This record gives sequence, structure tokens and C-alpha cells, in this order.
Amino acid sequence: MADPQAETPHEPKLRIGFILAPLFTLAAFANFVDAVRLAADDGDRSRQIDCEWEVLGEPGEAIEASCGLRVQPWGMIEKPERFDYIVVVGGLLHGKIRASSNVNAFLKAASKAQIPLVGLCTGSFILARAGLLDNYQICVSWFHINEFRDEFPSLRAESSRMFVIDRDRLTCAGGTSVAHLASHLIEKHCGRAQALKSLRILIEQQSLPGGAWQPEEIVTRPSQDSVVKRAMLAIEQDIGVRTPLPKLAKSLGISIRQLQRRFENDIGIGVREYRRTLQLSRAKWLVEHTDRPMTEIALDCGFSDSAHFSRTFKDHFKVLPSLDRREARSPG
Repeated sequence: MADPQAETPHEPKLRIGFILAPLFTLAAFANFVDAVRLAADDGDRSRQIDCEWEVLGEPGEAIEASCGLRVQPWGMIEKPERFDYIVVVGGLLHGKIRASSNVNAFLKAASKAQIPLVGLCTGSFILARAGLLDNYQICVSWFHINEFRDEFPSLRAESSRMFVIDRDRLTCAGGTSVAHLASHLIEKHCGRAQALKSLRILIEQQSLPGGAWQPEEIVTRPSQDSVVKRAMLAIEQDIGVRTPLPKLAKSLGISIRQLQRRFENDIGIGVREYRRTLQLSRAKWLVEHTDRPMTEIALDCGFSDSAHFSRTFKDHFKVLPSLDRREARSPG
């Protein structure tokens, strides 16, 4: 007689194989796989029921992340058709570390078998080097977009969105945005409830579309000055807080005048103009792509109130934010 407590076999709804590059970015891998893990089972039990995943590699060879942590693969780099997606997690670009011939052959076999390929963080470089992103739209982090364009001038890369899905190629900027790409796949294969569950446990409020904003090249300009780069990152991270410039300059060990001069010499605009352009760029995306109240957008983007925001927005874009929202959503 069958044991009534025995679990019946369950066919997973989503199967993922991970390829980790040498010195891969741990955050990109961890955020993606954890979103899938949380969707795979009830509560936080981590059983591979609705979703299955394997880290693929050579037997006995651990893969080291850029932070030094090592991951031991448990799946073989073979038979890509057993997966719904092959996810490539990129690593450090310095030293031009390349994927092995075995990995490249596996990725090409997956493409031939029409298995969608996913590039997380600099995973897009690995796919492009294998010739697997030709004639596709590609998402690359603003931090690496210039390196990507230098190496692959004929490919169509952008840095304005968190991730891009173009047919059977999915590319993502990296960082926490990978959780939203994972959520998109979870919703497609397992349902919206499981996708939202993952994001809630990861303390993400809602699923973001692929068009979600990341700093654009026209805002986050290529910089050669290490101090300017540090200042740019600090401004981006605290855009809603508006850290006073004297405090920012002090944290960098220089005066406001020196900071201003270094911005102008390095990227052609001053630090205040850079911050204002960044605020307006982010605000415009939120106006056009979300239903959030204008007051909330104003405060999140560092404006003192909605009136100040509306005036500044109109002066810059020659249209009120409310009208810009209506025009962005009108057909045609």
C-alpha cells in the first residue's frame, strides 16, 4: 500500500542552468538564484519543486567569485536542452578573462537547440565573444557600456534600461536588477503570486519592467578622474537625499572649488549641473513609466516639493510633468 505521506513526483515549471565566469560577480548570481529559490517552494524551505537549478562546471573545480568566495558546481556542462534557460553570470573584465572552449561550445549548442540565453552583468561580454548576440538588442551596465562598445562596435548595446528581452536573448545590467529579471521569468512560468512572493521576501516592493531606469550615458558620463567617479557614484546613490556639496567634497578630501574644477576638466560640466541633470533624467523616467504621485517623485529625486519639481521640469523639458505623462501614454 502506498504511503499517503509520500510526495508525488512534481515536474518543475522553470529549469535553469548557471554558467559562472571566472571571478564572477557574486551579487548578480546570488540575487537571481535566490529569487528563483524563494519561488520554488512554500515558505522559505528551499526545495527545488516548482523551479530547479544547477551550477554547471568541471568536476572537482570550484569557481571563484571576484570577492574570493568559491562555488562548487554540481552539474556537468552538457545537454543544454534539459534547461529552460542558460544563465551566464559575468565577472571582472580586467585581464580579459575568457570563457573556456567547453563553455563556448555549450552555449552555441544551447543556441542551436533554441534554449534562451541570459547574460547577467558582464555575462553579455561572454555571449558576444561567442558570437551569440549578433542582431540582438543588448543591455549593458552604464559602468561597462563604453568597454562593450569598444570591443563590439557593430552590436546594438544600450545602458538606459535594467534589462532587455529580445526574443531568445535576455541581458541585464547586473546588481539588484537581476532579481527583477528573475521575477519576470518566474511570473511567466510559475505565476504572478510566486514572483511577488520572491520580491517581497527580498524586500523589493514591486516587480519592475525591463524598461526600468538605470543611469544613462548622457547623465553618467565617461570619467577618467577617480575622484570624479567616486563623486558621481555618491551623487547617484543619494539622489533623493541631496547630500550637501561641502559634505560631499569633504568626504573626498578636497574643497568644493577643487571638486567643481575636476568635474569641468573631466566631463565638461560642473558638479551641480551633473546632479541636476541626473535628478531630471530619473524624474522623467518615473513620470512616463509609473503611476507614482508627482509629489512622491519630486521627493525621491531630491526636489524640495512638487511645485519646485514642476517648475524645474518645465524649464528643462518645456512641458509640465503631468502633460508629459499623458503624452507618453497616448497611442501613436
